[in-house]
Amino acid sequence: MKNKKALFITQAAMIAAIYVVLTYFINAFELASGAVQIRISEALTILPVFTPAAIPGVFLGCLLSNLLTGCIVWDVVFGSLASLIGAVGTYLLRKHKYLAPIPPIVANTLIVPFVLSYGYGIPGSIPFFMLTVGIGEVISCYVLGVLLMTVLGKYRNVIFNRD
Repeated sequence: MKNKKALFITQAAMIAAIYVVLTYFINAFELASGAVQIRISEALTILPVFTPAAIPGVFLGCLLSNLLTGCIVWDVVFGSLASLIGAVGTYLLRKHKYLAPIPPIVANTLIVPFVLSYGYGIPGSIPFFMLTVGIGEVISCYVLGVLLMTVLGKYRNVIFNRD
């Protein structure tokens, strides 16, 4: 029993750490936030397909990334919640390979534009931000996420073994 808890905590911590590193990397190119964002770390929202530990891992990774990259409190709260909702949705759709990446796309497309508009005061309309955030999420969650899922699927029993 203790080994399963330790594995869960370790996997969640590793996923959170990878999320932070990927966000810092893409932030160097100013693509981690703003009206046009391709946060490649959001590809990790596909990991609940392999392990439920990815749910807190993605949430904590997003929360820490938002805190460490200087996001406003509304972005820390609602951006992180969007990733949490997306990760939970991915877990619920884990048996459907091509549907699993959709929840984080939808959650971020619906939530983040309001943070951009009302929190940051970035000029532009909510529908425009939904378009730009949605495109970035499709690239991160669907294109990169499905690619990641395909590659990790070959090693799922080695990487995510729960025995």
